[in-house]
Amino acid sequence: MRMAHDTHTANIAARFAPGACHRLVVKIGSALLVDPAGAIRREWLAGVVEDVAERVHAGQQVAIVSSGAIALGARRLGLAKGGRASLEDAQAAAATGQIGLSRAWAELLHAQGLTAAQMLVTLGDLEERRRYLNAAATLDRLLSLGVVPIINENDSVATAEIRFGDNDRLAARIAQAAGAGGVILLSDVDGLYTANPTRDPNAKLIPEVAQIDARIRAMADDGSDSGMGSGGMVSKLAAARIAQTGGAHLAIASGKRDRPLSAFAADGRGTLFLAASGTRARKAWLAGRLTARGRIVVDDGAVAALRHGSSLLAAGAKAVEGNFVRGDVVEIVDATGVAVARGLVEYNAADAARIVGRRSAAHAELLGYAPRAAMIHRDHLVLI
Repeated sequence: MRMAHDTHTANIAARFAPGACHRLVVKIGSALLVDPAGAIRREWLAGVVEDVAERVHAGQQVAIVSSGAIALGARRLGLAKGGRASLEDAQAAAATGQIGLSRAWAELLHAQGLTAAQMLVTLGDLEERRRYLNAAATLDRLLSLGVVPIINENDSVATAEIRFGDNDRLAARIAQAAGAGGVILLSDVDGLYTANPTRDPNAKLIPEVAQIDARIRAMADDGSDSGMGSGGMVSKLAAARIAQTGGAHLAIASGKRDRPLSAFAADGRGTLFLAASGTRARKAWLAGRLTARGRIVVDDGAVAALRHGSSLLAAGAKAVEGNFVRGDVVEIVDATGVAVARGLVEYNAADAARIVGRRSAAHAELLGYAPRAAMIHRDHLVLI
């Protein structure tokens, strides 16, 4: 963690410049795009589109993750609480508002000589491997054609249990699928602070974070001041972790100014979360997943072995939770319940439970068939 220095801010913005970042994902929250009355802030949005056009014409491929459909639809339908009074209201508002949102983006991009495309995705589209690869292929083709994809969660069919719930994490997952090198979250805050700046006048902006540890997580403040969006700093940290493991830098920057991407490029004010290096595509997909079919509780020795690059062996497991089959994604947690890794399990839940804590020599007799090399092989496992 580094504190702000004027000489450092230019380097932050430079990582997202067209010459350094071939593909960029920009996320725009509802509070920026929609005014309190539920109308699109069209003049501000036109400035964003001008910024995007400049980047595209400079050779950068840009995808936009745009919130705002629920807020727009709620106004049109006259729904209380911005369309979030119930799941049914949110679904109806999203279905109605998405049309207006897409039209605004398409018109403004067309005025800049650019073509827009719409992609609505669900959590399942990016959690199930085959559907994820299909989405990735579509994004790759659109971006390679110079199209600007406008992406949002498909809130009209999402349920309370099976959804992203915020577009911060969606943006990070889209960056993984698109193979983007950078994500910019335009927000109503200009970065991560040591404390909530609206409550603590001594709070200081943190310009760079290499690793999201307990100290960084303690600084996050849940919730959104606008009452319009669904994410706060907690969701932004979750997005940063996903982006980092996928090899993308992520910046939180203020959208509460005209031409926000140009302004960020000029002054670099924000918080940069540095990308991790060397994560393969399949492992990045695993690390970025938001759901798992079960958990395997392991002892401290197994945790240490995993951190040194070993596979998960049954001897280091203490308990199995959930109902999963071979090939499902499961979380590996320590004795306190903290997740330490995620991977593709080699056994179904019943067989995994039979061999918990047992050495390999006993597996064949317990299972009635030849055991596999590990409960989760290191090639299919990623630390989180």
